[in-house]
Order: sequence, then structure tokens, then C-alpha cells
Amino acid sequence: MKDELLQKYSKQQLEHIIEEAMIYMCACPAQVAEQLVRLRELFAYQMKCSSDSDLMKDVHPRIADSTRKAHAEMEQCLSEVLHMEGWDPQTLSMPAGLRQLREKIIDQD
Repeated sequence: MKDELLQKYSKQQLEHIIEEAMIYMCACPAQVAEQLVRLRELFAYQMKCSSDSDLMKDVHPRIADSTRKAHAEMEQCLSEVLHMEGWDPQTLSMPAGLRQLREKIIDQD
């Protein structure tokens, strides 16, 4: 549908990924999740925004269309990054190995 943004991850799931990643200092998945949140905000704004001007009538749908495409690509990217790093796909929890790596790095300091 034109007025909808397909979402593989819920807002709560994205927040969990951000929190989990930041706690264990693994910023890459958190960065992607944060961009997904921002893309959703941009899309929602474009859906609410309307213009009476003939000059601007095509602007908001154009931005929304690009946002929809970017969102789909970033969700796919997040899925692949989580898979590559070994995150649990059901709980979206970081794998123990990454947690241990973080602790090892901190211990070396």
C-alpha cells in the first residue's frame, strides 16, 4: 500500500536492539536500528504533511517513496548484520561471544 511502511521489526524490537547493543558497546546494529526509527518518523511526517500548492503536491509522495525504499533496504541490512553477528532472531539478544569480547577489551584497559 502507498500509505503504509512495511515493517519487519517493531518499535519495541528496535529499541531492544539499540539498548542491547549500546550496553555491550556494539554500536553497529544500534546505528542501523536508530536509522530505521528515524526513517519511520520521516515517513509518518510525509504521510501527514499535505500541501495545497500545485508546485509542492508531488514533493511529499516522492519523499515517502524514497523513504519506503531506504527503510526496506535498512531492514534487510539489519537482518543480515544481526545474522552475521549471531544475534538470537527470536529474542534479539546479542550473542555471549560478543559480550565476552567486550569484557575482554575492558579488562585490557
